[in-house]
Amino acid sequence: MQPSAVKQAALEMGLAVRQPEKFAGLEQQQILTQDQADVLVVVAYGQILPAAVLSAPRLGAVNVHASLLPRWRGAAPIQRAILSGDQQTGITLMQMEAGLDTGPMLLQKSCPIHEDETAGELQDRLAQLGAECLLEGLALLEAGTAVPVSQPETGITYAHKINKSEADINWQATTETIDRQIRGFNPLPAAFTFLAGNRLKIFACKPGELAGSAEPGTVVEVSRAGIAVATADGVIRITELQPAGGKPMAAADFINSQQLVIGTRLTQGS
Repeated sequence: MQPSAVKQAALEMGLAVRQPEKFAGLEQQQILTQDQADVLVVVAYGQILPAAVLSAPRLGAVNVHASLLPRWRGAAPIQRAILSGDQQTGITLMQMEAGLDTGPMLLQKSCPIHEDETAGELQDRLAQLGAECLLEGLALLEAGTAVPVSQPETGITYAHKINKSEADINWQATTETIDRQIRGFNPLPAAFTFLAGNRLKIFACKPGELAGSAEPGTVVEVSRAGIAVATADGVIRITELQPAGGKPMAAADFINSQQLVIGTRLTQGS
């Protein structure tokens, strides 16, 4: 176990660090009140905070949320944006209230989702954008010039928590759908398929067209460029994967260690 980067930085600066499992207890709420904080900043925090906690700081509580609200309220906005084929996402800095990501917006900053971008890569870019948005928003709050704007009542979608079963590749789906699935679940929980009953995690791929017809899930080409697998309307070329009990590796290295031939079938677990 290692402390997070936030905790390490706080300790280096001589700041107090407390890590309560929950804020529901009266004792933890009283400690927060005694701190006489100016503002509470919440980032990727998986629990609902009581009203007493949200109102304790002088300027209230703000949340750095990784979507352009009201689209993708909830737990997994980055993954849901990629899975849905969104071309744009961003950061919303909002004032927190009792509802799930329903509070008034202080700032929004948008950014494109690149065609081949994974959830992990997008998360890193949004972390930087979120930091910039937060600093700008805190300055507005401190100056008393922040203007909260209510979220639109249209365009609301919910980014429900990811279930691992969603990462099980159905080769009967379209190439585009499977490509989004592999990118959206990289690095976690990682899209997967089965080869002779053994699970393979798939981390990277390249979508393409298929000359001729082949049953979805059939390996149609094996080369140093990757493992090409037929889909409902094309082909997915797997370029990085992880066998059960092994480490992530290039598909070319996996091919060298396996008797993988054209015609081999990859299957769905369920």
